[in-house]
This record gives sequence, structure tokens and C-alpha cells, in this order.
Amino acid sequence: MGTDMQLTFRTPLILLAMADLAILGARLWPWQDVMSLPGNGATGLDPAVSLVAYIVLGFWITNTRVAPARKSLFSAAMLGLVAGLLLAAQVMLAARPPAGDGSTATIQMVLMAAAALVCGFAGLKASRTGVSLGFSAVCAAWAAMVACLIACAVILVQGYFAMGPPESPDPWKQYEGLAIGTPATQALVHSLNSVTGFLLIGPIVGCLAGFLFAKLGPSRRA
Repeated sequence: MGTDMQLTFRTPLILLAMADLAILGARLWPWQDVMSLPGNGATGLDPAVSLVAYIVLGFWITNTRVAPARKSLFSAAMLGLVAGLLLAAQVMLAARPPAGDGSTATIQMVLMAAAALVCGFAGLKASRTGVSLGFSAVCAAWAAMVACLIACAVILVQGYFAMGPPESPDPWKQYEGLAIGTPATQALVHSLNSVTGFLLIGPIVGCLAGFLFAKLGPSRRA
């Protein structure tokens, strides 16, 4: 039973990371031209490296044999799916033309804050199982990782289907030769930066939220 749960709570993150990596690979094709992106290719390499790190962490963090820890990670993964839906809604809303009254930006902030609160609740819930304060924060970060992978998938899919016919035989070189590049390449760079931001900043925000929730909330620790 413990092994089944272990596989269950690590499956969402690993499968999501692999799916994101596959979509990213399709988005960056041809791969040999990635080095033409800003930062000597770092714009395209950073999200790929981050996704590989997520996969490795997915296998490593699930090696715990402590029942409360496994239970907490499982619960955090499920809450991460909820937070991911909130972030996905925020991403889709951000892709729409902004409203003149600023309501769109406000809703986006509310959705992101709600996702952070869900991750914080994952940390609080973990603390109530008796795990340490540090591990409660890890569980919140785990929930944030799952959520951010969902948001990144939405960003990459949006960018993939928004791709139009190239404006020149080599839009990568066109970006290298011009200060701002073509609209298609600007959109690609923006989406890649957004993916990297979610992957790197999301777990930090989740970890902090989980730490605060676990610290301030009641727990079963002696």
C-alpha cells in the first residue's frame, strides 16, 4: 500500500515535467538554433534544465519510508493540482487583451494569491500529521511544483498553437540580427521566460507560504 501511494504522489509531477519537456522540445525545434536565443541560448536552456531537475527531484524526494511523510506528500500533490488549475486560469487570462478598467490584472493577482494560499495549506496540513516544520515547507514546495508545471504546460501549449508561418526563412537569425526580433520570436522568448519564472520562483513562494502556515497554525508535533 505504501509503495502504491508513493508512486501515486510522485506520478503527477514526473509526468507533468516530462510532458512539459516534450512540448518545450517541440517549441524549440530545430534545437541547433537554440543557441541563437538571448543569453547564448540560456533563454531556451534554462527551462529545459529546470524541468530535468524537477524530474530528478520527483524520483529523489519520494524515497522517504516514513508513513506521515508519504501521506503529506500525497496530500500536497493533490492540493498542487488545485493550485495548478488556479495558475492555469491566470495564464489563460493573461493571454487575453487587458480590460480597460484594470479588472483583468486584479483577477490575475487574486488567482496567483489563491494558488499560494493552497500551497500554504499543504504545508499546514503536513504539519498536522506530525512531520517537522522543515518537511512541512517541503510539502508546500512540492505542491507549488505540481501547480507550476500545470501553468507551464498551458503557457507552452498556447505558444505552440499560436505559432504562425515564419516571417523569414530563418527567424532565429533574424532575432540575432535585430534588436527586438520578429513578433513570433518575441512571443517565444516571453513564453520561455515565463516558464522559467514559474519553475524557479513558484517553489520558493510555496515553500515560504508553507513555512508560515505550518509555523502559525496548530500541529500535532510534541
